[in-house]
Amino acid sequence: MVVKMAKVGLIRVLTTSDRDLLELHGEKVMSWFPGLEVVSRCIPDQPEGIHDDTTEQAAVPKVINLAKEFESEGFDGILVSCAGDPGVNELKDMLSIPVVGAGRTTACIALSFDLPVGVLGITDEVPVGMKAVLQDRMIAWARPEGVISTLDLMTLAGRTNTLKAADELRQKGAKVVALACTGMATIGISSLIAKETGLIVVNPLKAAAAALWAVLEQRGGN
Repeated sequence: MVVKMAKVGLIRVLTTSDRDLLELHGEKVMSWFPGLEVVSRCIPDQPEGIHDDTTEQAAVPKVINLAKEFESEGFDGILVSCAGDPGVNELKDMLSIPVVGAGRTTACIALSFDLPVGVLGITDEVPVGMKAVLQDRMIAWARPEGVISTLDLMTLAGRTNTLKAADELRQKGAKVVALACTGMATIGISSLIAKETGLIVVNPLKAAAAALWAVLEQRGGN
């Protein structure tokens, strides 16, 4: 038995007026977990999303404000669609509803395979939360050539170079790839990486959605 239409507020850290792009992650989550009703909203004034310390710091108060808005409207849980988990730790002490980010959940699932992990992202360093979970199990880190922000992933070159970077991780000994950007879920690269490299791939959006679904299922008494 599953949760019947638990309401989830999904926070996009990429500012966009494109309704299809805004709702894409929520639609994916609802296709994976039909018991979740997802409403997507984006934070303001970040047209390139989060791709470094400065943009992450700027995003934190915006994520917090949006999450509080969702709670005040009676939502059952919050999904922050970003592997940097901006505002997630702060919100856990502020809200009475569960808040899940994509970074730590991805790292936890990657770790569960008990195999060498490679991390593939778009920032200069591995997100702090993911690094803290993986520790010495992470053997390599890669960033696709020419990819500076999540927008770059949506180009043909970005997609091609993401696949190349994943193969570089395989060559370095990784058996599991933890994707450190939910923009990679936007372009649907997970299955292609798995097919082309033979690696186990952890999709950050699906990882976060699964964690939140599990919590909401328990709260629903199932």
